[in-house]
Amino acid sequence: MLETTFLAAFLTGLLGGTHCVGMCGGIVAAMSFQGGVGKGEVSQGGRQPFRFHIGYSLGRIASYAALGALAGLIGSAAFLSDSLYPLQRGLYVLAQVILILLGLYLAGLNQSIRVLEQAGAAVWKRVQPLLAKVLPVRNLGQAVAAGALWGWLPCGLVYSVLVMALSAGSAIHGAALLLAFGLGTVPNLLLMGWAAERLRNFARNIWVKRGAGLLVAAMGVWGLFQLMR
Repeated sequence: MLETTFLAAFLTGLLGGTHCVGMCGGIVAAMSFQGGVGKGEVSQGGRQPFRFHIGYSLGRIASYAALGALAGLIGSAAFLSDSLYPLQRGLYVLAQVILILLGLYLAGLNQSIRVLEQAGAAVWKRVQPLLAKVLPVRNLGQAVAAGALWGWLPCGLVYSVLVMALSAGSAIHGAALLLAFGLGTVPNLLLMGWAAERLRNFARNIWVKRGAGLLVAAMGVWGLFQLMR
């Protein structure tokens, strides 16, 4: 079941591209057109070097993985004793329900996971000033740091996958789950030009969204069915 959960997390990141661009597009634009770059860097038309964008994504995905590891570690406490088996089952059921809701969101049939974004607003208010301190980005190290802070932006998709990480059973599996999600977001936020536009158009196709979303939801339904067998 863990392998299908990884696939679901990746598809959530990949096909949740419209949500990602809406949430992070402003940050991407602000970082892309900052004035000035460091010594030895080349800026064309105000744009930053492409490797800075790689740095942003590396930092962001590292934050996701760290949060996933923390969630997995917290959830693993439920697996330390057989007496906590009811808690294990509860976390598992919660993960499958979140998987179903994610699938319905990707299919455009339900928006309830966006409520989770409100939970991170207080944290983001504390992180946002730190992000402002590393701008403008003038070297690759600053780009990675900015990306790591960006990873704390409140996002219903991230929080949903974090809930799933609670049932992953370990910090390693929790980190891997968020890593899979983060890699799925990369094409929409990193790639440029023809390939990215074609990918976005493909991901926005109603039949692709419905099919992939219902596939993710079906994984959650199958997980609940396995529990009842």
